[in-house]
Amino acid sequence: MTAETTTADAGSSFKLMEWILTTDHKRIGILYLIGSMAAFIVAGLMALLIRIEQASPGPGIMDSPDQYNSWLYFHGAAMILAFLIPGLTGFAANYFLPLMIGARDVAFPRINAFSVWLFYGAIILALLSFVIPDAPDIMWTGYPPYSVTSPGNTAFYVFTVHLLGFSSVLGAVNFLVTVIYMRAPGIGWNKLNIFVWTTIAALGLQLVFIPVLASAVTMLLFDKYLGTHFFNPAQGGDVLLYQNLFWFYSHPAVYVIFLPAVGILFDIVATMGKNRVFNYKACVYGGIGGIMLITGEVWVHHLYVAGMPDWLRIGQMVTTLLISIPVGLIVISMWGTLYKASITYNTAMMYAASCFFLVLLGGLTGIPLALTVVTVHLSETSFVHAHFHFIMALFSAFALFGGIYYWFPKMFGRLADGPLATASFWINSIGVNVTFWPLFIIGVEGMPRRYPDYEMFPQFEPYHMVATVGAFMIALGMAMTIINWIWSAFKGPIAPENPWGSKSLEWTHAPNCPGPGNFPEDVVVDDDWSPYEYGRK
Repeated sequence: MTAETTTADAGSSFKLMEWILTTDHKRIGILYLIGSMAAFIVAGLMALLIRIEQASPGPGIMDSPDQYNSWLYFHGAAMILAFLIPGLTGFAANYFLPLMIGARDVAFPRINAFSVWLFYGAIILALLSFVIPDAPDIMWTGYPPYSVTSPGNTAFYVFTVHLLGFSSVLGAVNFLVTVIYMRAPGIGWNKLNIFVWTTIAALGLQLVFIPVLASAVTMLLFDKYLGTHFFNPAQGGDVLLYQNLFWFYSHPAVYVIFLPAVGILFDIVATMGKNRVFNYKACVYGGIGGIMLITGEVWVHHLYVAGMPDWLRIGQMVTTLLISIPVGLIVISMWGTLYKASITYNTAMMYAASCFFLVLLGGLTGIPLALTVVTVHLSETSFVHAHFHFIMALFSAFALFGGIYYWFPKMFGRLADGPLATASFWINSIGVNVTFWPLFIIGVEGMPRRYPDYEMFPQFEPYHMVATVGAFMIALGMAMTIINWIWSAFKGPIAPENPWGSKSLEWTHAPNCPGPGNFPEDVVVDDDWSPYEYGRK
């Protein structure tokens, strides 16, 4: 079946109920993509409101500081829990992981469908916070005692986390079983795509650490609405207990986002460079495995200024710096994959190349934040805000955007590359640097995080104005990107079956817009096969 015929058939046979009731992992992946991008758009609008408010000191567009807190709450929670994690482990894993291992489906299709509708339920619940009179204003962390004493609706935050967490746990079980038991004959553990490795690592972390977050927010719910005192020091509780539980999950969550993003980049870089992955086993077992081993030991660096004993800070500084070793192995492997490569600079590769810069800048600014002598001064400043966006939010979002351009022909049978894609990439890339570089500068000089106003620091106004201009550049670039995707899905140039010349199974064995069953015939690979074997004809 040709790509053109497949695309036409898919468009002419569209039925809404088939999508609502689907158990096809590819359609579920598209549903995750639509939901996560909807969350991204709304969370991005919240970011614009935040930047407009901070463009100048003094009262701005907000009605009260509580409204500003609501913007922060939705922006942080939606970007992390409803965009990045579902986009990477929901969309990309659902659509492409079974194709990469030669499986005809996932292990538990109905559970997979249930997980995506739990995700949509969480999005709807979060959006309702804009219409209820007591909207949550506790930011994405939900720290007590404010989250317990606030007039805002903390229950909306808790139940949203519960739904997203339950969805992630179901997805983790499903895909771990799929990879273990449903790989095509001949695909051993050392022949998996790096994306498959990073995804199962991320989902393994979700499976271990999500129950901790669920317990923490449930205790928060009980404190506020049932009169318990887990976090009330006057009644024998401890506010730091919540912070420890929250970050015991939320620091591994950084790697739940970081790892699948890295996996996408490896597939883009190896394919566009026509090179095998440099030092594959060191990357998988030393890099990915090392992150899984160490990531549960570094959460306290988020509490450096929260009353931790000095000796504990030193220990956590060591483990925080130690995790840079497996991350370094991964980054070296990515750079090595480009050695003597014949690189095709399409839109996907341009996003991948920009991620090299983002991870470098984010990593280098993370080192001083790991050092106790420095981070006690920078901890609550905009320096952390900028670092966090570079190393996790922007890096992972750009990797996901690159992945969408890379896999667009497989999903829709059409190409999304073109002048609009290139222009939007450059606007996005310049915009993120214009936005966040000024925050590094004023962060070092003492600009506090999460402040709706900074009349006490009028000298920072020019920097905030520049950052606001950058935010509008990102908004323009992302609007162009989304318009380009929608237009290309219906009117873009018809793509050949394997436009990038990839060796991976989703390109070599599955047609564009694959139907139920994924492959025309069962996949069997020979002993010499590898998804990155570009040295052989």
